[in-house]
Amino acid sequence: MTEQASHSRESGTESAADRSSRGVAAVDRALAILSALEAATIPPTLSDLSRTTGLYKSTILRLLESLQDGGYVMRIDETKYALGPAVMQLGLAYERANPLRHQVMPILERLVAQGTESPSFHIRQTHEERLCLFRVDSNHSTLDRVHAGDRMPVRRGAAGKVLLAFGPDEEPGREMDEIRRDCFAISLGERDKLCAGVAAPVFSGGKRLLGALSLSGPRERFTEADIAWMRPRLIAAAQDLTRAMSGRYPSIGDSDED
Repeated sequence: MTEQASHSRESGTESAADRSSRGVAAVDRALAILSALEAATIPPTLSDLSRTTGLYKSTILRLLESLQDGGYVMRIDETKYALGPAVMQLGLAYERANPLRHQVMPILERLVAQGTESPSFHIRQTHEERLCLFRVDSNHSTLDRVHAGDRMPVRRGAAGKVLLAFGPDEEPGREMDEIRRDCFAISLGERDKLCAGVAAPVFSGGKRLLGALSLSGPRERFTEADIAWMRPRLIAAAQDLTRAMSGRYPSIGDSDED
């Protein structure tokens, strides 16, 4: 901190720009802590949070006090931390109010009724991760291990390929070109050697990628004949969802059409 900035804060003459910058940084750090708690498989310690976020322990402690006061974090066993009940309340509010759920879930349920493998809807979470936002299990006796809320690598799996192919950067490569041409991706044992999946893009606001609609399950149920049977049903569902979201679906086989 410069001497001038230090003096302005002590004298109560901190500029609006200083307050805005400091506030945004604090929010970003608090969100980083919440993200680390969400990703942890067991309640982390202060040292764990420091390693994960790259923040000083003193900074984390100050932010944890505010997060605890708001119910977003709670302390466990005096030395460990976990997400608090306010996060669950936000999740419930999201479930009630999210308009995307009301559009996606009937499509997933329709696919299950048609006898497909388990459908799910994925969005890009970070540069290297995707998030399974919605999922409905198929009526088959054996299933793959995918649940709503799971984070998965964006570079493995059919849904990840779709997100890469149609994302803002449009990943280059022959396979990506074929996915853009066909609006269809296949993954056989990439993420899990015992599982497989197919996926199609969903668009909103014209041809802006919204997410990936996928079908996944045990690999033995993804023969060429199985995929050929599921493909038109999946693409029809992705097109219907795109129309419901005011999007425009590309012509299959002609990705360069306006």
